[in-house]
Amino acid sequence: MGRVIRGFKLGLKSLLLHKLRSGLTVLGIVFGVAAVIAMLAIGEGASRKAQKDIQDLGATNIIVRSEKPSDESQASSGRPARILNYGIKYDDYHRILATVPTITKALPIREIRKEVRHLSHALEGRVVGTTSDYLAFNHLEIATGRFLTDSDNEKFENFAVLAHETSKTLFPYGDPIGESVKLGADYYKIIGVTKERAASAGIGGSLAAQDFNKDVYIPLNTCKLRFGERIINARSGSMEAEETQLSQITLQVGNIDDVQASAPVIEAAIKPFHRKQDYKMVVPYDLLLAAQRTARTYSLILGAIAGISLLVGGIGIMNIMLATVTERTREVGIRRALGAKRWDITQQFLIETIVLSGVGGLLGVAVGVIIPTVIIFFAPDQQAAVTWFSIFFSFGISVAIGMVFGIYPAYRAAHMDPIEALRHE
Repeated sequence: MGRVIRGFKLGLKSLLLHKLRSGLTVLGIVFGVAAVIAMLAIGEGASRKAQKDIQDLGATNIIVRSEKPSDESQASSGRPARILNYGIKYDDYHRILATVPTITKALPIREIRKEVRHLSHALEGRVVGTTSDYLAFNHLEIATGRFLTDSDNEKFENFAVLAHETSKTLFPYGDPIGESVKLGADYYKIIGVTKERAASAGIGGSLAAQDFNKDVYIPLNTCKLRFGERIINARSGSMEAEETQLSQITLQVGNIDDVQASAPVIEAAIKPFHRKQDYKMVVPYDLLLAAQRTARTYSLILGAIAGISLLVGGIGIMNIMLATVTERTREVGIRRALGAKRWDITQQFLIETIVLSGVGGLLGVAVGVIIPTVIIFFAPDQQAAVTWFSIFFSFGISVAIGMVFGIYPAYRAAHMDPIEALRHE
């Protein structure tokens, strides 16, 4: 141990004799380590965000959503009015519940874009006809008042729960509880307001992003009674009507093991009754597994790219150590003449390369931890998460690279002929 400590002190002293050269050599390792940590942090942050968005949908949920068929284009000008009938029906909903025993909860939803009005204030929002389970399924919280109940739905009550932004827009100064809003031709009494909730991100082409802050929630039966099943859009010289009974059904099974077994059964219960592909089934658990696989691949690619810069830093260390060996040829000869063994010479130069790469690794870790923080500061929407694995991994690789690329220079120094080394000028 004493020899190692003396070697470390000697190596550090030798490196400090050429501060600029040593510093420039260390920079290659600093940038390499920082790149590995920063790139893996960005990849990890993006992965966590994607996985959180999917998990918010519920790992034990299966979503069946109405989708307008691609061949059902809008009526062009001058054509007579027609009705586009598509999407999930109430019969589908009841059939699924009757044929899939693993389902523990089911949430039917009807969504309609409508203007919500209170006196002179108006907002173009989303009217959601639903049941009492909507709150838990979508991780919403009540800020004031209460949410819809099963009793409200059974009694066809004209009750409404406002989302956060809807409430602020329509009632900027007062308490909305007990007041009324106008939807279409009818008025609805406000019984609650939900807390602000971050919009859900779109999951590729599987599910569109949803903003829960501009919603109005009413009982599903009331929605069916007041708005019917047809939405009529009139445009210059043409008219089009769409008929959709349910916009979405969210089905919850008992545990994760039942998800992949239940999905094909649900598909079999719906598909024979829909000749056109007018629905889409989304299984968040499958998306989660795919996101995790993608995250691993993404991290490997980013790590490999950043690792190249570490490799370049290692080549720089070997280059500078070869130059150092040449400069100190006479010193090596004197040490060998005084009795130093080849292992002593090898150890000395290896310690110097490890000091170079170790110092560079430590500085690189500091820079690599700071970079994601700076990125988040200037781009708040960007996610980044530094992991302990990336820190230890990158630092360990930097030290290992120092050792690997220091072996050849150390070998050359140790195998010099002492007589020839003493003659070197």
